[in-house]
Amino acid sequence: MEIWLNPVCSKCRSAVELLDEAGAEYTVRRYLEDPPGEGEIAAVLERLGLEPWDITRTGEAAAAELGLASWPRTDGERSRWIAALSAHPSLIQRPIITADDGHAVVGRTPEAVRSVL
Repeated sequence: MEIWLNPVCSKCRSAVELLDEAGAEYTVRRYLEDPPGEGEIAAVLERLGLEPWDITRTGEAAAAELGLASWPRTDGERSRWIAALSAHPSLIQRPIITADDGHAVVGRTPEAVRSVL
């Protein structure tokens, strides 16, 4: 299991606490320091069953600078969104947990985190 996190994020710290309480084995990826490439993001999106705009933090300064609010949310623009997430990892919703069985979640709630255990 792997968790993409920002250590200053309270949701990320809560997810780690839940994983630790459950005795889960996992690796931590500080995705701001070790940004995922476009291929990794595409693979995680497939596992999540989501589109890139679904995991984009649109309130971030980088989102405003890029003008994401006006970007179309279509299949034709999907690669543009993925490229933006890779180039600006602060835009990626957190934490993202990928389980060894292929399941993945955006672990913003305790229920979501527990679903990968």
